Amino acid sequence: MSDDAYVVGELTAGELDDSAEELAALLVETVRAGASVGFLAPLAPEEAAAWWRALGPDVAAGRLVLWTARTRVGGRLAGTVQLRPATTANGRHRGEVAKLMVHPADRGQRLAGRLLAALEARAVALGIRLLVLDTETGSPAERLYEAAGWSRVGSVPDFAADPTGTLRPTTIFFKSPTDRAAPTDRAAVTG
Repeated sequence: MSDDAYVVGELTAGELDDSAEELAALLVETVRAGASVGFLAPLAPEEAAAWWRALGPDVAAGRLVLWTARTRVGGRLAGTVQLRPATTANGRHRGEVAKLMVHPADRGQRLAGRLLAALEARAVALGIRLLVLDTETGSPAERLYEAAGWSRVGSVPDFAADPTGTLRPTTIFFKSPTDRAAPTDRAAVTG
């Protein structure tokens, strides 16, 4: 598929609620595929849907900004990413990137890069000058962020459990949202 085969858009709280089952299916598939995004396998679809719905108040209040990517033809959910602007008085210049997921059928289409570009543009509009994220060390997502111009801070051993429950190291990255690079989509997720 080409870049124009997808539509990337920001979700409102109402749209999030309407899309919760689709987002849950993407999350379940992502965890099943071994990505470390905060959940253990097997993840029940009901648990995943409840998790997505619980984000609604944060989206409505602006404490969380959420994007989805859908196929232009048919509107199938292909990916998602989140931005969590910091709320502390001394940290309002920064935000955290979370839960970047691309459906396995859509990987290799530079979709992760498009989702990150939408997030970075919104971050700039919000006055966010620093983005941070963490991802499993050695994962395809780590290579994605490196290719996208993110700077590695370091690695923390045994930071989070992967979907099997095994503790894994996590790499922490940062980037100014005005430092644009052309990322490729070689990864599925970041935690």
